[in-house]
Amino acid sequence: ENNATRAEIIGTHKPKGKLYTICISPYADCSMIYNRRKVSSGFYRIKPQSIAEPFLVYCDMSDGTGWTVIQRRTNGKVKFDRNWSDYKNGFGHFKKKNDEFWLGNEYIHSLLLNDANLMQIDLTDWKDKTAYAIYENVKVADEKDNYRLQFGIYSGTAGDALSGGGNVEEQWSVSHNGMQFSTADQDHDRYLHGNCAKENKGGWWFNRCHAANLNGKYYRSGSYTGKNDNGLIWFTWHGWWYSLKSSSIKVRQQAFLDDLGSGNGRLL
Repeated sequence: ENNATRAEIIGTHKPKGKLYTICISPYADCSMIYNRRKVSSGFYRIKPQSIAEPFLVYCDMSDGTGWTVIQRRTNGKVKFDRNWSDYKNGFGHFKKKNDEFWLGNEYIHSLLLNDANLMQIDLTDWKDKTAYAIYENVKVADEKDNYRLQFGIYSGTAGDALSGGGNVEEQWSVSHNGMQFSTADQDHDRYLHGNCAKENKGGWWFNRCHAANLNGKYYRSGSYTGKNDNGLIWFTWHGWWYSLKSSSIKVRQQAFLDDLGSGNGRLL
């Protein structure tokens, strides 16, 4: 459903008695939608420049900017142990606010072509406590480079798990910065003795293997045991053996355009 075409009607023009409908292509992302229309959170179609057809996304407008949500886990109803094609094209449900989904690496790449983007990760544990992590200068490469993830400065309350935490030795083996995307059927991690995606039950930007994995197996409690630390993991908040209740990953441009679209808006 996330690649159906729809033009947005913005008005009508009536020269010499003839009525014409004026249409434009959908906006490039949710921040652009919010900046132009000040709408509420919900599902909208967007069209980044590199994508041929508009596609459906969930826009989080709750903080007065406009985030494009690329991942959500809430209840374990959607299987995230998927192959390369599924992660490339996207999967899950796009109907209700709390539906689970992965937007699709092709679409994520189209939103994060350059490094002038923010990514915010919102987490909830089983006591309904929340934490967040924000990364600046986020970029995801194309399929030729296996959707390699790159990011800059961290801020937030959840800890910098994507960089591997504070231990330099651990960062070498579990930092996700510069890692390519892996799935069970396409192994691009740095683990020489196995496949991190296969062991951890979901596609992700694995190293050897992870300090964060929000596409892992959904456990219906916090602490868990098993052969592998394969839950919904954010190591710097709850460690490797605590699986989170929910997660959301959302992105937007760092430069929030002014109402005229001049690019002179504030940097957030």
